[in-house]
Amino acid sequence: MIEDKVIQEIKDRLDIVEVVGDFVSLKKSGSSYKALSPFTTEKTPSFFVSPSKQIFKCFSTGKGGDAIEFLKEVDSMTYIEAIKYLGEKYGVEINESESNYVVNTEKESLLIVLNKTKEFFKENLNTSDGKSIAISYFDHRNISKEMVEKFELGYSLDKWDSLYNHLIKNQFEDNQIINAGLILENNNKKYDRFRNRIIFPIHNLSGKVIAFGARIIKDEKNQPKYINSPETSLYIKSKVLYGLYQSKNNIRKEDTCYLVEGYTDVISLFQIEINNVVSSSGTSLTNEQIKLISRYTKNITILFDGDKAGIDASLRGMDLILENDMNVKIVSFPEGEDPDSYSKKVGKDKFLEFIKLNETNLINYKINLLNTKYKDDPVKKSEMIFDIVRSISKIPNSIKRSVFLKEASNLLDINEQALISEMNKLLIGKENKFSPTNNLIKEEKKEDNKTITSAINFYERECVRMLVNYGTTDFEVIGLDRKSFIDYFLNEIEDVEFENKNYLKIIEVFKREFKKDKIIDINYFLTDEFSALKDDIIDLSANKYEISKKWRDKFNIHVSEETDSLKKTTYTNILRLKFRLIRKMINDNMQNLNTSDKVNVDEETIKTFLAFNLSISLSIASRDGVSQITLSKGLYV
Repeated sequence: MIEDKVIQEIKDRLDIVEVVGDFVSLKKSGSSYKALSPFTTEKTPSFFVSPSKQIFKCFSTGKGGDAIEFLKEVDSMTYIEAIKYLGEKYGVEINESESNYVVNTEKESLLIVLNKTKEFFKENLNTSDGKSIAISYFDHRNISKEMVEKFELGYSLDKWDSLYNHLIKNQFEDNQIINAGLILENNNKKYDRFRNRIIFPIHNLSGKVIAFGARIIKDEKNQPKYINSPETSLYIKSKVLYGLYQSKNNIRKEDTCYLVEGYTDVISLFQIEINNVVSSSGTSLTNEQIKLISRYTKNITILFDGDKAGIDASLRGMDLILENDMNVKIVSFPEGEDPDSYSKKVGKDKFLEFIKLNETNLINYKINLLNTKYKDDPVKKSEMIFDIVRSISKIPNSIKRSVFLKEASNLLDINEQALISEMNKLLIGKENKFSPTNNLIKEEKKEDNKTITSAINFYERECVRMLVNYGTTDFEVIGLDRKSFIDYFLNEIEDVEFENKNYLKIIEVFKREFKKDKIIDINYFLTDEFSALKDDIIDLSANKYEISKKWRDKFNIHVSEETDSLKKTTYTNILRLKFRLIRKMINDNMQNLNTSDKVNVDEETIKTFLAFNLSISLSIASRDGVSQITLSKGLYV
C-alpha cells in the first residue's frame, strides 16, 4: 500500500481547481468556481468547486468530495490510480513497492491487462515484421515517429495467439483477457482479436488505455477496414471520443473543437499542429460525446468527408449539438477528400484558411443542400424545409431560434410567419409530450406530525451545517463562559437526540476530537474512515449560491452574509430544533392519551399536561433573550 505520509504530501500539494480544470472548463463565481456538470446533461451550471475548502459539489447529481473523489467519479479511476495520477502531476515520487496492492474491482483488472497489452503492441514495432510492415505503413501515410509516440500506436503480429501467449506468460488469467475483449473463443480454442493490424489505443481523459481500434494494413474483401474492442465496463463507445485526452487542453485554449470521423484524421491534423481535434470513431455523434466536448468549449466545427456518407453523418449529429445549446458549424471537403488527405496536401495555413472560407452554420448548410439537390422537386423541397424548421426548433434559446428563422425565411424566400407557425406546432407538441399536467395527483393534506417531522429534519440539518462550516470559529457568547463556537454548540445540544443517524455520528466525531483539545474541519472527514459520512459532509459544506462582490464593489450595496450574524443564527437554529422536538413530544403524548383505553383521564388533567409542556416550550424559546417565539394554533416559527 502507498504510505499515508506520501498520500498526505500529495494532498498538501494539490489544488483542486487545477485538478478539476483538466477535465472541466471552470469559470470564476465569487470565491468559488462553477461549470456544467460533467456527470449529467444540463444547461445551467450546477457544478461548483471551492478552492478554500478543496472540495467539489455537483448539485444535479448529489456527487461531491475532494480531488481524489472527483477523479474516481469523472474518469472511473480507482483510489490508487487517482493517487498515482496526482503524484505524477504534482511531482511526488511513489515507489513501486509502495504501489503493490490487491486488485479489488473488475475495472482495476481491465486497466492493468489493457496497459500490458498496449506495451506489447508498441514493442511489436521493434520486431522484424513490425519494422517491415507497420513502420513502412506509417512512412507511407506520412505519420511521423513523434505522432506514433504521442498516440502510442502499435502493431499486432500476423499470428493467431501471440498476444494471448504473452499475457498468459505474464500471469494473467483467461477471464481477465476475455473480459478485456482481447481474445476470441471458438470450439474451445482461443485466438487474438487483433491480427496483422495497426493498433490505435483509445485513452480515457486521464490517459489510461481503455480499448483499441485496429486498422487492416492491406485491404481485403472479406475483412473489415477497422475493428474495435467490444464494450466493457471501462469502454462504452458512445461515451468516448478518440484524441480527447491529447486535445482537451488545446480545445479549451482555442475555444473550439474540430470533429472528424477517423483515427488518422486526428493524427494528421495533430501532425500539422492543429491540436484541438477529436474523432467520433466512425459512428454517429451521440449525446454523451457532445457532453464531453461541452466540458471544454461550446463551439464545434464538423469536418467530415465530402462523400454522401460523410454528409449524412454530419446532418445526424447537428441536431443533437443544437439540443445541447452548442454552436455548430460544418465544413464540406471536395469530393474524394477528407481531413487526413486534404491536410497532407495543403498544410496547416491553407487548411485553416479553407475552413474559414467554407465553414457555415446549420441553416445555411441545409439550405445550400436544398438548393443544389432539391430545388426542382417540390415534394423533396417541402420536406427539406420542414427538416430545417425542425432543426431550428431544437435550439433551446428563443432569441437564437428567432434569428435562424428570419435567416431561413430570407434565404428560402418563404414567409417568415409560415415558418414560425410550423415551428410553434413542433414546440407545442414537445411541451404537451412532457407536460406533467396530465398526470397530476392531488396531494394529500399533511398531518401536523408530518409537518413537525419535516421541520425537525430541516433544523437538524441547519444545526449540523453550522457546526461543519463554522466549527473552527472563535466567538464569545454573551452571558456565558463560552469562547468558541464548538464549545457552545456541543453544550447546547447535549440533551438533544438527533433523529438523523449520520448527523449524530458527525457530532460525535466533533465531540470526541474536542475532548482531545482538537478542533477539526471538513477535511478531517474526507478519508476512507468516514466514507459513510462523506456525502453528508460535502452536502452540508457546499454552497450553491454566492452573493457577487459586484454588489458591494461596483454598486456599493451591502448584503448581509451568514457570518455577520453567526451567533444569532446558531442560537436560533438550536432553539427552533428544541422547540419542534417538544411539539412532537406533545403531539405524541396527546395521541397516546386519545387512543388509550387503559387510562381514564379527565379534561382538567389534559389541560394541566398541555400547560406544563407549553411552559417548557416558552422557557426554551425565551432563553438568553435571543429570539421571541409566538405560539398560536397552527402557527410554527
